[in-house]
Amino acid sequence: MSEAGICKIKPEFVLPEHCREVALECVSDKDKRTLTQSDDAPPEKKQRLSKSEKKKLRGQNKSRGPTFRCNREQELCNTLINGDEAAKCERKNCQFLHDVAEYLKIKPKDIGEVCYNYETFGECGRGLACRFGSSHITEDRHNQVNPEKVTVKPQTKNFLSHDLQVSLRKRTYNFELSENLIKFNDNNKQKKETESKTSGAVTDEDLVKLTQREKKQIDWKNKLVLSPLTTVGNLPFRRICKEFGADVTCGEMAMCSSLLQGAPQEWALVKRHHTEDIFGVQLCANNPHLLTRCGQLLQQEADIDFIDLNLGCPIELVYKEGGGCGLLRRSRVLESCVKNLSQILTIPMTVKTRTGVYNNEKLAHILAPKFRDWGVSLITIHGRSREQRYTKVADWDYIREVAQAATPLPVLGNGDILSYNDYTTAREKCPELAGVMIGRGALIKPWLFTEIKEQKLWDISSSERFDILKKYANYGLEHWGSDNKGVENTRRFMLEWLSFLHRYVPVGLLEQPPQKINERPPSYKGRDDLETLMASTAASDWVKISEMLLGPVPENFQFLPKHKANSYK
Repeated sequence: MSEAGICKIKPEFVLPEHCREVALECVSDKDKRTLTQSDDAPPEKKQRLSKSEKKKLRGQNKSRGPTFRCNREQELCNTLINGDEAAKCERKNCQFLHDVAEYLKIKPKDIGEVCYNYETFGECGRGLACRFGSSHITEDRHNQVNPEKVTVKPQTKNFLSHDLQVSLRKRTYNFELSENLIKFNDNNKQKKETESKTSGAVTDEDLVKLTQREKKQIDWKNKLVLSPLTTVGNLPFRRICKEFGADVTCGEMAMCSSLLQGAPQEWALVKRHHTEDIFGVQLCANNPHLLTRCGQLLQQEADIDFIDLNLGCPIELVYKEGGGCGLLRRSRVLESCVKNLSQILTIPMTVKTRTGVYNNEKLAHILAPKFRDWGVSLITIHGRSREQRYTKVADWDYIREVAQAATPLPVLGNGDILSYNDYTTAREKCPELAGVMIGRGALIKPWLFTEIKEQKLWDISSSERFDILKKYANYGLEHWGSDNKGVENTRRFMLEWLSFLHRYVPVGLLEQPPQKINERPPSYKGRDDLETLMASTAASDWVKISEMLLGPVPENFQFLPKHKANSYK
């Protein structure tokens, strides 16, 4: 990385300095008031900012709300979704619309003429509510089915069934196995701490130990693993990465407390596409009772290959509650969490951790041999501390130290891999590693897995990148649905992904390829208009890209970028 952290662009593509204007549609109401409180001019005319005003637009939008709120009174009830007007809704006080003719009058204009779900599977589950409905809604207002294309095999696994949700919410699910295991381990620990050393005969009680059940094995050697990515590591994105060569995928961090309460939004993180041949779930909790119960629940009710324990989440809310990185500071609780979760599972249990909490207090090399003894099957080490977040370069020398300390336990290295050169450098520096986990690098360029496997630097065109987004949109409509809510969910997650994807700098524009993950380019233009648009750092331009695929945004739509710097035009 250059000293100034600048990504060097060929001079003919660099844009001159220009006065930045704020895009008011990408600014929170609070920031709008802050910017206009000292001026009587209306907000729409106050777009050019002084230096003092720019300071007010720094940092993050920490309280971001939903991009779109569904008006239930204007959405069709699911009982009428296929056009059967004789069907009756059994829900009391149902807020949805029950008049098909009235709904079709107020339904927004179709986005396109071809419904991806109908063309692919012969049936669209959103029926009359589909925003591409002209391809399968008949003149007599019925949802058409093509029996020749209807697939029997389910594409997605690990749904939360109604019966399971009821048993979790009513607390009737049988967790006796996990509770007995925790009691057994706690009693054994107390005995070891209180018993005094005596000479004499050894009783049978001294020989009672918890036997490890034989676990399924995963060969981690030379695997390219997609990191569990909060918000952006959803099922459609993982499908994209699988197609580009990711060997192992893992769902987004799921909170054990929410899974045990049967929360649908949390169980959505456990869903698995049938193309994910090696798939894991990452759990976060602050005590062994939640973790062990959740491990038992997922092993019995979901189709997964491994469970990963999150020891690296730096988010303040999670850390203060003692989860994520917070467990690294609670050695006794950490030991109980790892041991109990490992023993309840017959599938591999892995951990993903940072170097430690503070820069000057590295813990991973001390914990690595303990993890091995406590029953962990794999360690992933992210080469930064919680304190560093993502501001410093990953410490691969320390990653190697952890790998050596964990021997013979397999270890994956994680941090700053954005090209085949970065991958080879990491593997040469840490020959002890079993493989590499890729996080932000996959978000910036998901074709990175192909580059590594084919040992090349791919100068991918803007049209090829746009085709990836088009495929993501289709996968999103399949996953979240093609009605209003599904379209806007797909748009929201696409915008979150574009906040990373725009950081890719085309190889043909670089003076010194390959691009480094912590280098930032000056403002530049692409080789064509689409490449220029996709390089924009402005959230308003990301919205334009989404409109090219998902139609115009609704009237009550607002997308606040995570970073306020992306609020400028």
